[in-house]
Amino acid sequence: MSRDQRLAVLGLVALGAFVFGLLVLGSIGQVRPELAPIPVAEVLSGRAPAARYRTAELRIVGWYAELAGDCSGDSGGTDVSVAWLQRDCPLRVLVPEQPTEQVTQAQLERGLRLAAPRGGPFPSRAMPGGLNLRLQQLVFVGHFDDPASQRCVPESAERCRNTFVVSDYTGLVR
Repeated sequence: MSRDQRLAVLGLVALGAFVFGLLVLGSIGQVRPELAPIPVAEVLSGRAPAARYRTAELRIVGWYAELAGDCSGDSGGTDVSVAWLQRDCPLRVLVPEQPTEQVTQAQLERGLRLAAPRGGPFPSRAMPGGLNLRLQQLVFVGHFDDPASQRCVPESAERCRNTFVVSDYTGLVR
């Protein structure tokens, strides 16, 4: 082996050792708790989410479903500034397990309600009408106990406080 070849192999080995060292150092320690996604099943168990998490920014992971075609219910009340938080249609939820195409609104209502001012950000519609299901889990970023929930009608106030107000979403990091 010539001197140039030995230097090239040595350089390649050094580069590999450097990358390996970076990977080892990068994996030391815990993931910051505020960046770790919380499974939707954990959020739905126990006390009301607004009482447990207050207004802290959270990352919640679950199966997203949106029902627009056959949903019914509150159209938002008389205060248009909180209609986005009170509205039942379209029904957007996160559930612990992937729903089937035959899922009903009543079954979806047991999931975690999602809302966002001005209707977004949510995944684009997979189908023009009816049920919208995703083939992977998604991570939604947002908070509970939004200040707008104080302006909800009294019969919807608790549901408004426990609705997860979404600011962003992404696919689940594997």
